[in-house]
Amino acid sequence: MIEENAVEITRRLIECPSVTPEEGGALVYLADLLAGAGFDCTRVDRGETANLFARKGPKGAARTLGFNGHTDVVPVGDTGAWTVQPFGAEIRNGMLWGRGATDMKSGVAAWVAAAMAAEVPEDGALILAITGDEEGDATDGTVALLDWMAANGEAMSACVVGEPTCPDVMGEMMKIGRRGSMTAFFTARGVQGHAAYPHRAKNPVPALARLVAALDAHVLDEGTDHFDASTLAVTTIDVGNPATNVIPAEARATVNIRFNDAHSSQALTRWLEEMADQAAADTGIGISMTVKVSGESFVTPPGPLSALVATAVEAETGLRPVMSTSGGTSDARFVKDHCPVVEFGLVGKTMHQVDERVEIVQIEQLARIYGRIIGYYFA
Repeated sequence: MIEENAVEITRRLIECPSVTPEEGGALVYLADLLAGAGFDCTRVDRGETANLFARKGPKGAARTLGFNGHTDVVPVGDTGAWTVQPFGAEIRNGMLWGRGATDMKSGVAAWVAAAMAAEVPEDGALILAITGDEEGDATDGTVALLDWMAANGEAMSACVVGEPTCPDVMGEMMKIGRRGSMTAFFTARGVQGHAAYPHRAKNPVPALARLVAALDAHVLDEGTDHFDASTLAVTTIDVGNPATNVIPAEARATVNIRFNDAHSSQALTRWLEEMADQAAADTGIGISMTVKVSGESFVTPPGPLSALVATAVEAETGLRPVMSTSGGTSDARFVKDHCPVVEFGLVGKTMHQVDERVEIVQIEQLARIYGRIIGYYFA
């Protein structure tokens, strides 16, 4: 029953065209479904973002297990490149097809199906914090839910995030942390002039290239106990100059840093500023910088929560998942300030791709794993 419900809920969610920031009917459907199963449901919308909070069990329970997930999806792209309707939720060849099938409507559906079937003790509660803003700027999604919870006396003792965590095989990997992510935008400003008379101009391009080369050559670290080495990637250098005989007045570059727990965004920002100031001093070209921080690095050290999830996964799949901190960011970066958090979900091979799809058996497995997690937690 739990497996059938998980597949049907996934299908119904895929039919909702919930491209960020559109709610698309997904949270309305979930609220009705959960309310019918005895959950107290509250919409926690902020700005253009729709969010849903649901709790089964008493407020302030001693043991409260939470789940965080999202129903918003990335755009479908070229619909002509799809072999199915992106929101058709078609079942074919043992797979359920459609945008969000992997990331992460199946994860939400599997937890909802398991939670509706779960027995919650008198001193326990289940919380679902579902957002419609994970794929966007994430400023009014899980953050808004956590703000609302703090203001209303709601709390999770531990939380599972349902992102697809397995690279190739169901059960092979869980996430106990994530690298931090930040982007730095540099602008070098000189003086425009004729290329035949460079002494009358101040060319910002070599100065910016010098800075970018120095950043690219720098080794941030060699890795830490739970993380691989931090990385810096130059993602663009732009001049926007259509003329071959004009020295431009401005040049821009962008770098993205994925950093481990040896760093903070504040410390890295100071380092970037020092490097930019040095390049400016060496070349006489003014260089300014702005920074956008997507999230700090974090880790939930191996302990009771990760062991519980790993045991549930192994009992269902026969694999003991590797505890990893690889990959990009997720909303776990916000939850970690509230309570211990780990991530476990499906194989993510087709997420964000054309013809996104998930194996039916994986949805069923995930629902059983989540059912075990809930059962073990309250045992």
